[in-house]
Amino acid sequence: MYAEERQQAIANEVRARGRVGVADLAVRFEVTGETVRRDLSVLARQGVVHRVHGGAVRPDVAAVVDEPDLAQREQSRLQEKTAIGAAAQAFVPPSGGSVLFDAGTTTLRAALALPADRELVTVTNAVPLAAYLATLPKCEVALIGGRIRGKTGAAVGADTVAAFGRLRVSVAFIGTNGLSVAHGLSTPDPDEAAAKQAMIGAANRVVVLADSSKFNREDLVSFGGLDDVDVIVTDRGLDDAFQTVLSDLDIEVVIA
Repeated sequence: MYAEERQQAIANEVRARGRVGVADLAVRFEVTGETVRRDLSVLARQGVVHRVHGGAVRPDVAAVVDEPDLAQREQSRLQEKTAIGAAAQAFVPPSGGSVLFDAGTTTLRAALALPADRELVTVTNAVPLAAYLATLPKCEVALIGGRIRGKTGAAVGADTVAAFGRLRVSVAFIGTNGLSVAHGLSTPDPDEAAAKQAMIGAANRVVVLADSSKFNREDLVSFGGLDDVDVIVTDRGLDDAFQTVLSDLDIEVVIA
């Protein structure tokens, strides 16, 4: 393989996966690590990749420490989130089932779309979600307590994690700040990450609700791998290459 062909193959890999490592590429292309580093340097000069220790990432993969306020996020990509919430209804269990709602503006849209006549046990650690679910006449609502994060309105902490550890629900609707192949599902806050990880462990089926801006994005703390996910509901902005990667991982992808 010529250098140009190899570099094009590496560029395609970065676009699809978000991140590549020198050692893995050296094995794949049967070249030395130094050759891979030269290839990555060429691609970095072209603006195709951003060099990081041990490899490279897509330029738009972000490592974000902070997050916007809840009010800001409620107005961001509202049309896409509303469509995702509607599409998520296909995974709501029949009457008698149980549903866990993670905190977040997209999961809130799924709660707002719930059929009013569905008899469900609903569980959440999100104060805004619990307030709405309590208005549904046939929903039993369990609000998991803890320290409330102002950024998200979510209860977090050791007691929150322990409470989720005692539960088993039919389906969990999980939100995420970032989603990539290498870093999985991620969020800026370690305490909220711990709560989300406990939610995943409490569910028979994990459905991630995330608009396409969350893909190929990495936040500070990973709370689950893609192998923890059964279904992803997103919008039409999802990159075709990333959708292929998800399908290869046996994850059902629903485009709202």
